[in-house]
Amino acid sequence: MVIEKRGKLALFAGLGCLLAAAPATAPTENPRDPAPLDALVLKLLTVRTVYVDELRGTDGREQIRDMLIGSLQRTGLFILTEDQEHADAYLRGSAADLIFTEVHRQREGIQVRGSVSGSDRDSEDSEFHSNSFGVGDTDENYRREQKHEAMAAVRLVLRSGEVVWSTTQESAGAKYRGPAADVAEKVAKELLRAHARARELAQTKKGESASLEGKPAER
Repeated sequence: MVIEKRGKLALFAGLGCLLAAAPATAPTENPRDPAPLDALVLKLLTVRTVYVDELRGTDGREQIRDMLIGSLQRTGLFILTEDQEHADAYLRGSAADLIFTEVHRQREGIQVRGSVSGSDRDSEDSEFHSNSFGVGDTDENYRREQKHEAMAAVRLVLRSGEVVWSTTQESAGAKYRGPAADVAEKVAKELLRAHARARELAQTKKGESASLEGKPAER
């Protein structure tokens, strides 16, 4: 059985270079050390106002930008502004909301071939006998399927140019949301989780500082 699937080869072309072009978010000397990443996450707590920049990408990026603004506004984490001069950080990146056709080709077949041959000889005459048989059955199905998918690769950048958070999300739609709306919600939920992580780290560091302050000096 042979199955072919084509159609999503160029859906998100060009967006993969986004993260490669973005500034590094943490030192790479010791990737197992969580301290540099924790320091970046804590900087999320300094952000009060966010400007969602124009997104790069293909068709539908403007719609995804609008939905990102709405989804981020509903989180209550930041004030969303249309004036980038008043923003503490910028949400930048690329997005695509595309309808494309996926091609499926499936082929199944059974082929059987055989042959029998022989010869008889004596001093005066010779005879040659040959028999062959074959069975063949091939079934091929060809189907086109229309798809609708959205993707977004975004990052939160401080005014200093430092990237403090990034995510890549994709969706083919949810039960009550289209692909673009679902991608925007996924981005907002990831940012909510990162912000919650930042608050936990801040509380931990505050507790550690209080413990050190209350510890008697060593003699």
